[in-house]
Amino acid sequence: MGIMAFSPMGNTVVFTAASSAPTPVQAASSTTAANQYLVQNSGAFIVMLGVGSTAALATTNSANVTSTGLAIPLLPYTTQVFSLIPGAYFTGYCAATSQVYITPGDGC
Repeated sequence: MGIMAFSPMGNTVVFTAASSAPTPVQAASSTTAANQYLVQNSGAFIVMLGVGSTAALATTNSANVTSTGLAIPLLPYTTQVFSLIPGAYFTGYCAATSQVYITPGDGC
């Protein structure tokens, strides 16, 4: 079994992370099979990404930066693929501002 390149399966969504988490965006897939997300931090600051099955949960998770917290740190100018729940909501905190792009799909 080989490694499959990332295949987009839905529209890219964007939010601007800031010192106060913005309204979460939902990265809806065009198929029910897509549970992977290509996430790009296009800014110069670390973004603490919150993900959840609802907008409220994504906001809560972005603020949970503890030893048992659920926030995912996105380093500046990086792109990562995550396997998460289908139809996830995303938001994030940042020391300044940084745009984050999310594309649902499949592959790595």
